[in-house]
Amino acid sequence: MKQANTIISHIQSLPQFKLLKSHYCYQKFISVLNPRFQKAIAFVYIKDETLFVALSHPGFKMEMNYQKELLLNLLDILTKQDKKCQHIKAKKVILFNSKHISIIKEQKIESTVPHYQEMALGEFTIESEDKELIEAFEAIRESINEHVK
Repeated sequence: MKQANTIISHIQSLPQFKLLKSHYCYQKFISVLNPRFQKAIAFVYIKDETLFVALSHPGFKMEMNYQKELLLNLLDILTKQDKKCQHIKAKKVILFNSKHISIIKEQKIESTVPHYQEMALGEFTIESEDKELIEAFEAIRESINEHVK
C-alpha cells in the first residue's frame, strides 16, 4: 500500500494538476512577505513572466507600488531556495485592485473581562459581637486568602 505523501506527489506531477504546484509557490511567496503586505494581497499569479498581484484594498496599491523590486527579489530568492518553485519566474510586476478580501485570515480578538490581582491580604480584625457578622467576615477573609495564594 502506498503512503499518502507518495500519492500526493504523484498527483501533483500530473499535467492536469500543474496549477497545484503554482498554488503552493504562490502561498509560500506570500508567506515570506511582511505581515502587513500579506494582509494587503488578495491573490497572486504569474502569466507570461509577469507577476500579477491583486490587492484587497485600493489604499495598499500606492504603498505596494514602491515595493515592486522587493517583490521580484523575493520571488527570485524563492525560486532559488525551493526546488518545487523553480518553474515560476517573473520580470515585472503589475498591481491591481480586487474585490476579493485578503487570503490571510485575520485572527479573532476575543474580548475578555479584565482580571485584577487581589490586593487585599485578609489581615483585619473583626470588632463585632454579632455572630452572623463574624461568620460573614471570616468567609471574606478565607476568600481573600484563597485568591492571594
